[in-house]
Amino acid sequence: MAAADTFTRERALEREIRPTVESGVPGVEVLAVELLSPARFCVFIDHPAGVDHALCARVTHLLDRFREQFTVDVSSPGPERPVRRAEHFRRAVGAPVQLRTSTEIAGKKRFRGAVVGADDTGVTVDTHDGPLTIPYDAIVRGNLIDEGVGGA
Repeated sequence: MAAADTFTRERALEREIRPTVESGVPGVEVLAVELLSPARFCVFIDHPAGVDHALCARVTHLLDRFREQFTVDVSSPGPERPVRRAEHFRRAVGAPVQLRTSTEIAGKKRFRGAVVGADDTGVTVDTHDGPLTIPYDAIVRGNLIDEGVGGA
């Protein structure tokens, strides 16, 4: 499956899954849906009280209708939390991120740097080449970078 097809399918799945999950379990936010293979996807969720096994199980059961066609994984965001939408990037201002885009922007498809701003259409990242604004529609993967600050 081509990368463009993968990301188109992920976005379609997310549009279908997000309302089901967010209305089915109050307080849960669907951060991202990622296809792990043509027959398996992972739904990354968050909740103000945290994500535990019981919450993942509840969300998995809400997605039973997908289980005929897919293996469904449900996961907490972890330290390298997915960031895809405007509200994610607004909460991440000052944090380091890595992004991958569907098309080249300034001659590249991969970017790393601190989020310096986020508006309704794109995120501005302070890259090694200076600040660069990347439209949300072009982002196919985005994650916070776990720099291990204060680690064990």
